[in-house]
Amino acid sequence: MGVSRGLSIGQLAARTGLSISAIRYYETQELVYPDRNAGGQRRYEASDIRRLSFVMIAQQFDFTIAQIQVQLKNLPDQRTPTKADWTKISKGFAYVLDKKIDTLTRLRNNLDGCIGCGCLSLEKCKLYNPNDRAGKNGPGPRFLMGDQIE
Repeated sequence: MGVSRGLSIGQLAARTGLSISAIRYYETQELVYPDRNAGGQRRYEASDIRRLSFVMIAQQFDFTIAQIQVQLKNLPDQRTPTKADWTKISKGFAYVLDKKIDTLTRLRNNLDGCIGCGCLSLEKCKLYNPNDRAGKNGPGPRFLMGDQIE
């Protein structure tokens, strides 16, 4: 066991705020790879704190475990990831996050107005979406989904 693999699962749980069972689950999902010491106890690298923190944040933004696995597979197994390694991963998520940010911004700015859902219940709806023209593009709140008001 290398010097950097000194964190117990309890220490990792305390630092990340995750339960021990959650950390074990993430291990089964191959998101972290602890070593075992001579007594069979898991030992984690300090960089596993960042990996698990990344997992927690990505899940809060509705990324699936499968999507997170794909990105974390790009990190090196035999060394602590560098800034360049994390930059590569961030590019994989940036596009999706930008789209989510755009949607949330539109929601924040237009929730009290017509969102293109077809309800036509607000006076603004009758102006911006007469006869539910937005519905021709499909179901859902079309203007919040990025369709332009015609």
